[in-house]
Amino acid sequence: MKAAWYEQNGSARDVLTLGELKKPVAAPGQVLVRIHATGLNPVDWKMRFSAPLPLGITRIVPNQDGAGVIEAVGKGVPTSRLGERVWIYEALHSTGAGCAAEYVVVPNRNAVLLPEGISFETGASLGVPALTAHRCVFADGPVKGQSILVTGGAGSVGALAIQFAKHGGASVVTTISNVPQAKVARAAGADVIVDRNDKDQVARINMLAGGVGERNIDRVIDVAFGTNLDITMRVLKENGVTATYSSDAEPEPTLPFWPLIRLNATIHFVLKTTMSIEAHDLAIEATSAGLRAGWLHATIAARFTFDQIVEAYESAESGKNIGKVVVLVP
Repeated sequence: MKAAWYEQNGSARDVLTLGELKKPVAAPGQVLVRIHATGLNPVDWKMRFSAPLPLGITRIVPNQDGAGVIEAVGKGVPTSRLGERVWIYEALHSTGAGCAAEYVVVPNRNAVLLPEGISFETGASLGVPALTAHRCVFADGPVKGQSILVTGGAGSVGALAIQFAKHGGASVVTTISNVPQAKVARAAGADVIVDRNDKDQVARINMLAGGVGERNIDRVIDVAFGTNLDITMRVLKENGVTATYSSDAEPEPTLPFWPLIRLNATIHFVLKTTMSIEAHDLAIEATSAGLRAGWLHATIAARFTFDQIVEAYESAESGKNIGKVVVLVP
């Protein structure tokens, strides 16, 4: 089968190889999926740049997320699943080989039925962003009637978080940095859009959240925890929650203990791969329901062919895209 892999850390152009690998076989409890599309996530290229290969592993086929058709099932998996269109999450995490290939084997539960009418491209854009977004929004219970701030509302996680929060009955304020991002956030359903370059963004967030004075946000869904911590402290209500899934610019931020304790604030750190099974199931159920009902959608920024996977990674890593970069597998 065609596949892409790397054997050492580095840039896609320097270390990624395209070639032929042996087609995998579904073991008991697994399904073999013919991949039609795979989505690129920051975790995929961060692993390639910095995560050492596990002991005894000589190559990594990357990409946690993909979508395709079940072609074979292992012992213990119902044969009724043959031919199902599915979206895949945590392929690399669950079996050691990802979706940057014509075929992948994953545990039965990691291949989720893709509703009719939903493209493989959309399916390949769900795993990391949708499960992360759902957990960030609902980790601390229902959000009906609450005011939620989603930072980076045009990002893959941010836009989905807006949709989950709105469907859950919340009012959503989001931050963006340019007009194209504002369009994506508005399409996701954000009630209020604030330019994060605005010097008065804290006042605008508090005012537009529907309150008077300071601290009018019940929950913050944060893409840049360390960078945004000062803003969070100035908009979060007492007993409020911030759920964060990234802090790239400041990976080791200093926490203002006494201001946080005076707020009785909760900080919820969200990493999809270590979420509980229950959290996974709730997120998958909500994602599937949103797709079926038509209120959940993913933004596709760019499409590349499999032979262009290096260029696809370079495009995704540039940070210039608004939405998901997807690679189509012939």
